[in-house]
Amino acid sequence: MKFLDWYLKIALVSAGIGASMEFFMIKTGFYDKVTVLESEKRAWENSPEAQTFREALDPWRNNDAQARKNS
Repeated sequence: MKFLDWYLKIALVSAGIGASMEFFMIKTGFYDKVTVLESEKRAWENSPEAQTFREALDPWRNNDAQARKNS
């Protein structure tokens, strides 16, 4: 275990950096903002308007699935 002290130092520095990043995200309200954005995104994706946009942008999407069913 020639380099055990080196690995221990790297592990401690990495843990310190990770902890400081988590602390920063908690203090700035990052998780609250992300939660709101994700819920808005999911609400939009499940809306009829989003379905209309998906079908308009890729009208041949369902043709492949139907062709596989028929063959």
